[in-house]
Amino acid sequence: MSFGGEVTFMGDVVRTKVTQGGRIVIPAEMRRRLGIEIGDQVNLERRGDSLTVTSSQAALRRIQKRLQKTIPPGVSLVDELIAERREEAKNE
Repeated sequence: MSFGGEVTFMGDVVRTKVTQGGRIVIPAEMRRRLGIEIGDQVNLERRGDSLTVTSSQAALRRIQKRLQKTIPPGVSLVDELIAERREEAKNE
């Protein structure tokens, strides 16, 4: 599917042009699928000779998932942080 010759869809691949100032258009349908809205910040990552665009929300979810694997079951980091802050306040 083509949109005015500027953007061409090929499944999950989009062909588009880099315009003045290095701008790249992310088509609305692809933004919708990725949960990216106008004004959102995105992360750009070079992987070899490719560029990956990730929503900040997706990056945060990926980091949270990785961290969950390192926290023992039944441990609350929030509770530990609160306990540390209370201990620090006692010592002031």
